Amino acid sequence: MAASSSSHVVDRADAMIMHAPPLADWLVIAPIVLCIVVGAGLLCVRKTVAVHAAIAIAGLVLLVVLDAALLWHVANDGPVTMTMGRWLPPFGISFTVDLLGAVLALVSGIAALAAGLFGLVDVDDSGKRYGFFPFLFLLMAGVSGSFLTGDIFNLYVWFEVLLIASFGLLVLGSEQGQIDGATKYAFLNLVATTLFLIATAYLYAIFGTLNVADIAEKARAMDDTAPLATLGTLYLLAFGMKAAAFPVNFWLPASYHTPRIVASALFAGMLTKVGVYALVRTLVMLFPSERAELAPVIAVVAVLTMAVGAMGALAQSDIRRLLGYVVISGIGIMLVGVAVAGEGGIAGTVFYMAHSIVVMTALYVAAGMAARAVGAPLSITDLAGLYRSHPMLSALSLMLFLSVAGLPPFSGLWPKIMLVRSAIDAGSSWLGAAILVNGLLTTIAVGRVWVLAYWQPAPTPGMRREKPALAIEPGFWTEYLPLIILTGLSVVFGLFPEAMVSASQQAAVGILDPASYIHSVFPAGAVP
Repeated sequence: MAASSSSHVVDRADAMIMHAPPLADWLVIAPIVLCIVVGAGLLCVRKTVAVHAAIAIAGLVLLVVLDAALLWHVANDGPVTMTMGRWLPPFGISFTVDLLGAVLALVSGIAALAAGLFGLVDVDDSGKRYGFFPFLFLLMAGVSGSFLTGDIFNLYVWFEVLLIASFGLLVLGSEQGQIDGATKYAFLNLVATTLFLIATAYLYAIFGTLNVADIAEKARAMDDTAPLATLGTLYLLAFGMKAAAFPVNFWLPASYHTPRIVASALFAGMLTKVGVYALVRTLVMLFPSERAELAPVIAVVAVLTMAVGAMGALAQSDIRRLLGYVVISGIGIMLVGVAVAGEGGIAGTVFYMAHSIVVMTALYVAAGMAARAVGAPLSITDLAGLYRSHPMLSALSLMLFLSVAGLPPFSGLWPKIMLVRSAIDAGSSWLGAAILVNGLLTTIAVGRVWVLAYWQPAPTPGMRREKPALAIEPGFWTEYLPLIILTGLSVVFGLFPEAMVSASQQAAVGILDPASYIHSVFPAGAVP
């Protein structure tokens, strides 16, 4: 007996994406795809060092263009979602970009471009042959993916990608100090990664989904029926370690001074900010009630992180170690916004993240240029007389010192004002006072560098060391262009803060009220 045939048509519209996304929406994944493709291409020509510079710099310029186009798209059209594999969310893996992710992706792209330009003179042919530029693009794929993903497990995956790249950059050169620093960095970050994975498994057990928009909707309906406080605490510990918050910040000063200084610049500018971003995305956006319960703990951690950073910076004579503690100090300031929350607090944290990405990258670049200029190690007592011998470098460095201390008219001033005001409005004046005291101590620390390394007369010529040989001899523009780009951006943020303040406030609104984010993922408004 033959089976009867049927012409029944199955309607897949409720389960699958049936139409191609608009062309502009491809910008959501374009930065990640670009970084992976360019990095792979550089690996293919790793022995032909002469072409690395042209390919890498062209790729980094294109990355900035794509990030800028994505920010324009999000600013005009709201959060944008692209879901992989045709399955509708929450089953398909989604990349969702709101203003917070777009702003940080663009600023990170600019910092990476400056670091790539500086890497042309800081990394020799051997370092380029062994993968400096491929590791740089792999790092940016991880950073971009972290800012642009709309899935918690994929956030974990992109963290792993950037960590793998950072391991490679840490050991590039295979010096004993680099191996030691990489061992500490790897072990403690793997502990944080394990905690992140455990928290994510716990998250899936509670919600049955890893889609950020889906979790944001469901979490508000089960505040009293699920152990979300435990989940929030796990994420606070995991991302606090990633961000180098007290008391799990000792890995940073133990490792950031060991690699090539261009690698230190990349790490200081971006890696800890990805940890702060993850804290904002999870605790503030997904679990606001649990963040409120943890607010006193976060506030104490913020103050102690600022204290460790400021006091550590005052105690250092090696400039790279000093700058590592300045990075930690800035993390404490950002955590104040997470503690007090509210539109002003989150906006201040967003602005400070963008400021720190730019200024900390620039400070490490300036330190490398100073050491190169005088042929001396990065010790305050050896770097002397720079004000007379290199006035351009000294002027740019002074601007950066003022900016990182939060003094006008540079970018560090405005986010600190926003955070101090938010702390006072929230009834936590002591947090505002802690930011001001931290600013004073940071001013003293960087002022000491300025007086001893720049203003103090140079030692006798016989005390100078031979300048290290580089792959290319830097000219004025080759050497100064990265520092001019980053310092100029800090000046623009400081003199014309309106655009950055507005973007930060809009990003904060999107985090505190994720309705538009959820609607981007579930346009029909129905969350499974």
